[in-house]
Amino acid sequence: MKHIDEAKINSLLKIKATKKDINSILKKTMHLKKLTIEESAKLLSVTDLVLIKKIYNMAAYVKNAIYGKRIVIFTPLYISNICSNNCIYCGFAVNNKLTIRKQLTIPEIKKQTKILLKKGHKRILMVSGEINFSKKNIDYYIDAIKAIYSVNYKENRIERVNVNLAPMSINNFKKLKKAHIGTYQIFQETYHEKTYRKFHIAGTKTDPNNRLNAIDNAFKAGIDDVGIGFLLGLYDHRFEILAMLMHIEYLEKTYGLGPHTISIPRIEPAPGSAYASNPRYPITDSEFKKLVAILRLSVPYTGIIMSTRETANLRDILVNLGVSQMSAESKVTPGGYEENSIHNTKLERQFSINDHRSLDEVVQSLILQKFIPSFCTACYHKNRTGKYFMNLAKPGKIKHLCNINALITLKAYLDNFARHKTKIMGYKLIKKYKSEFYTHDLNMLKTLFKNNKIKDKYI
Repeated sequence: MKHIDEAKINSLLKIKATKKDINSILKKTMHLKKLTIEESAKLLSVTDLVLIKKIYNMAAYVKNAIYGKRIVIFTPLYISNICSNNCIYCGFAVNNKLTIRKQLTIPEIKKQTKILLKKGHKRILMVSGEINFSKKNIDYYIDAIKAIYSVNYKENRIERVNVNLAPMSINNFKKLKKAHIGTYQIFQETYHEKTYRKFHIAGTKTDPNNRLNAIDNAFKAGIDDVGIGFLLGLYDHRFEILAMLMHIEYLEKTYGLGPHTISIPRIEPAPGSAYASNPRYPITDSEFKKLVAILRLSVPYTGIIMSTRETANLRDILVNLGVSQMSAESKVTPGGYEENSIHNTKLERQFSINDHRSLDEVVQSLILQKFIPSFCTACYHKNRTGKYFMNLAKPGKIKHLCNINALITLKAYLDNFARHKTKIMGYKLIKKYKSEFYTHDLNMLKTLFKNNKIKDKYI
């Protein structure tokens, strides 16, 4: 597989770090410096509970130093579960006879969007099964994006549509960019080539290099915010994280940019997949928490996304270990947000979800932990993407924007959508942080931008 040196990774996995090694690495992370692959491998070797606790504490420190107290909220919108690939762990596999296939029409996409707007959502991740690309396919995706942006509920609209779509040509990526997408997201699933070929047995997804090339093509098309990741449970998670870091090193060297976001979903049961219910490489909660914390330290500038595959309790813990974005009240089937819909059945889901809390309940839980649920999309509106964003994120300056904009968008959610109890809790949190952020962060912004005036909705 291109860019991935499996022999080097296997060698690094044999490293046994000393306590002195770990303390030295953690000292480096205090300065928000990206770790080398070798340093990340040393952190992965740690088994001492005292040192693991230090890793957890430093991950929390780094996340707060870069992104502040905010946790970005979004939700997926599945527009199709029609897929041409046969991935043996996925409920959308082309040969899975249990899944009822559905591709939403444009009116249905608008209807789903309006349901999400009524709940208070501002960010959507548009997801589709992977099909062989043609002009008809790309036109459908572009029309779907336009439809999502076109819907309003009172004065509220979806502010940003990120997409999770199959690899495509540079010309088609250019069309996506013109449709004003936010982040283009694609997961390698596994970076171990033999395992990749074993699990992807039919369709265009059988070629692992074609999938790796998707990020290159997106960058070449001018899309400068990308999201990557792998699926935990297909192979050794330690190998996967080092391989992904190797991929990131290649991207930074070639394009001067790493990923805007990273996702690390754990495999969950899926209809029609025996493997998904009994993976060969399961990862425990303890291992998962350690992986999240190490990822935060390894690539400090990136957003770490946590989906509703995980339980409510574990997600509440993970926001303290480096997670900076999370989905809420997710449905993973086309048409799933319509209550009592024939398309909202267990057999249609791509995978099982474990956090069934409403958006309001997720917001309330974050507030209880003194985090700021954020619906902000200011960086996209202000063209703070790609290198511009990274120049603010890497030295820890972006949080001065994130803190204030998170409060602004939280207040809008509370005013228009929250339940009474959530309003009381949220207004109290805003009062707690308001004077602190508006004094300190606006002074920092004056230095950054030579202007401390709020000209419009966002800074």
